[in-house]
Amino acid sequence: MHNTVKNLLDIENNTKIYLNKLNINNNPKIIAVSKTFKIDKILPLIEYGHIDYGENKVQEAVEKWTDIKEINSKVKLHMIGKLQTNKVKFAVQIFDYIHSVDSEKLAKKIADEQNKINKKIKIFLQVNIGDEDQKSGVSKKDVYRLASYCKKIDLDLIGLMCIPPADINPESYFEEMNKLNKTLDLTELSMGMSSDFLVAAKCFSTYVRVGSSIFGKRL
Repeated sequence: MHNTVKNLLDIENNTKIYLNKLNINNNPKIIAVSKTFKIDKILPLIEYGHIDYGENKVQEAVEKWTDIKEINSKVKLHMIGKLQTNKVKFAVQIFDYIHSVDSEKLAKKIADEQNKINKKIKIFLQVNIGDEDQKSGVSKKDVYRLASYCKKIDLDLIGLMCIPPADINPESYFEEMNKLNKTLDLTELSMGMSSDFLVAAKCFSTYVRVGSSIFGKRL
């Protein structure tokens, strides 16, 4: 068995054991964050049957995934990085999910581009849950307005996403996100990375974004 597949299975198993111990009924999907890794490193996972992959640059995703997605329609690609409006046209063609919508301008551009090619992308709103100046994301107070705008323009809004402040226990931020998600009556929640995915799973994240724990250190 290839290392990456073993790592993925370990993560799935550890998550199950951890949540069972806490008596929490949650089974988050794992987005294998494949950004910066070459396709030969990712192929064993695809061959094993893993479906969800995360990229944060549109150009890299187009170059790496166009051929694979033509052969394997099951593969789902998640845009997890900041998306500039001038890249939306290409992003909409290759991605199935966009996790980083944080403005009406970006939402409108996605709606316009997906209508042109008759495709419906699943959308997460990125929330700046720690109110950090340097981070992308809509503020907590503006998230309601943005969510209602997305629904008005007929985007398929499925949930919220966050990257909590570094070097602090993220649990309180994840709990706050879960409450916010419920208030908005959204079903999916994109939280947790290699360092904190178990805490995110405990707080009912439905998608965790795991890269280095699957693929190893980025060069």
